[in-house]
Amino acid sequence: MVTIIREMPNERFELTLRDGTPVIVRPLIPEDRALLAEAYRRASLQSRYNRFWTHTGEVIGEKMLNQVLAQDPLKHVTWAVLDASREFPPIGGASWWRDPQTPKEAELSAIVLDEDHGRGVGTLLLALLWLTAFRAGIQTLIGYVQVENRQAAAWMRDCGAQGEWDGYKLIFRWDLEKIDLLPDTRVAAELADWLVKLSPEILV
Repeated sequence: MVTIIREMPNERFELTLRDGTPVIVRPLIPEDRALLAEAYRRASLQSRYNRFWTHTGEVIGEKMLNQVLAQDPLKHVTWAVLDASREFPPIGGASWWRDPQTPKEAELSAIVLDEDHGRGVGTLLLALLWLTAFRAGIQTLIGYVQVENRQAAAWMRDCGAQGEWDGYKLIFRWDLEKIDLLPDTRVAAELADWLVKLSPEILV
């Protein structure tokens, strides 16, 4: 049985990426504000467009910073992956946001620095979102992708999400109660490994 946590737990994990790089994963804290803004500034124009669906602005606004940093284990959680050996530690981050109209669903969003694509960072972040959302009583994670963002769409499919097109964007859904239905792909196997490894630490 999963206990629904109503206060942000003090979670911090030391893990290893698929290429052997040791990383720290933890929820964002208010003191991360400058790092978060700089991470978005360092993202390429295309990465920012894929994340925000707009070409305007190089730096994330104060309102969005406030929203991302306002952690609430029942409504919104943001995780970061950090490499402490680098001058600029952030590698990527991801959030889920509970739908107030459909509380069993939550929207996910993620960004990984361009030079760190292809290292399994996104898959690790998905596992963290999966488990913390499930712990909060959420059944379905939803990701929205532009039709032209084929790389993200392929990754979501390979991670087991069911996709559909609504005439404007692609909508992908994960049923968090059905880990046994993950497909036979490399990233799905990696996702399953992270879920097995982290679930004893996150699900209480």
